[in-house]
Amino acid sequence: MSGFQPEDRGSIPLWRIKKLNKMSENTKNWYDNWYKLLLIPPAVLLLFSLLYLVDFNSKNGDLIYKDVSLTGGTTITVFEKNINLELLKESLKVSFPDLNARGISDIRTGEDQAFYIETASTVEEIKPVLEEYLGYELTKENSSIEFSGASLSAGFYKQLRFAIFLAFLFMSIVVFIIFKTPIPSLAVIISAFADIVFTIVTINLLGINLSAAGIIALLMLIGYSVDTDILLTTKVLRQKEATINNRLKSAFRTGMMMSLTSIAAVTVALIIIYSFSETLKQIFSILLIGLCFDLFNTWFTNASIIKWYAEAKKI
Repeated sequence: MSGFQPEDRGSIPLWRIKKLNKMSENTKNWYDNWYKLLLIPPAVLLLFSLLYLVDFNSKNGDLIYKDVSLTGGTTITVFEKNINLELLKESLKVSFPDLNARGISDIRTGEDQAFYIETASTVEEIKPVLEEYLGYELTKENSSIEFSGASLSAGFYKQLRFAIFLAFLFMSIVVFIIFKTPIPSLAVIISAFADIVFTIVTINLLGINLSAAGIIALLMLIGYSVDTDILLTTKVLRQKEATINNRLKSAFRTGMMMSLTSIAAVTVALIIIYSFSETLKQIFSILLIGLCFDLFNTWFTNASIIKWYAEAKKI
């Protein structure tokens, strides 16, 4: 805001103009006076999130809840349109407490097409019980059965975790190459790290069992997390013709447009496929959660660090 000038007065009293100019100045200086304190909420939240994950890992042996694609087990898809899934789960969970059952619908019409169940039990254990409940034998014509061993799934999960580590490592190296200075580079990396940590904590609190698709969504999130951070850092450090605040405002306008566009697209996609594909639902849910946290970490954490750094270095 540039304030009210005398020639703009018109019929506005002088005392009102002075008050409005004072409000304009206070608004302009608010961020300069308080931006360092904006680092406290994300720092506290990151600390509590890390403590939560340490406690979660000690109780569950891992940082996430995993489905049968990562732990090993049986998935049976039955091409049965008329089935009460709630009654099915209530009946089978007596013998299989970890059982999960979901319907499959046609993405165009929304009509039920089939259902599937997942459990860590073997085919020999779950198939007879399911056949007894349905009242007919499961064959290749009316069902599909998949089984993955625990060792194979554990190896696959280990490879996916290693892929996330490599993606984060290479992202960090590229960021250091781009900016060539430790503090701006670390600000980008910390923001991306916080995005992943906050997203994993939220997934756990929601009780979501991550599949291989969910791990891939976390990989995608690393890329989504750094784009606005790199935009912000580049504008503040390299576009020196404007003041730091004006560079921040320019980055904020562009970055918010990028982020909100992505959030809108992911939200629409999630609404469309919500009841049709559990795999796509999990991918888009994780991306939506991560993108929302990215807004918080970019414009609280990274923006405050970069402004602090730019003012200290008189950039």
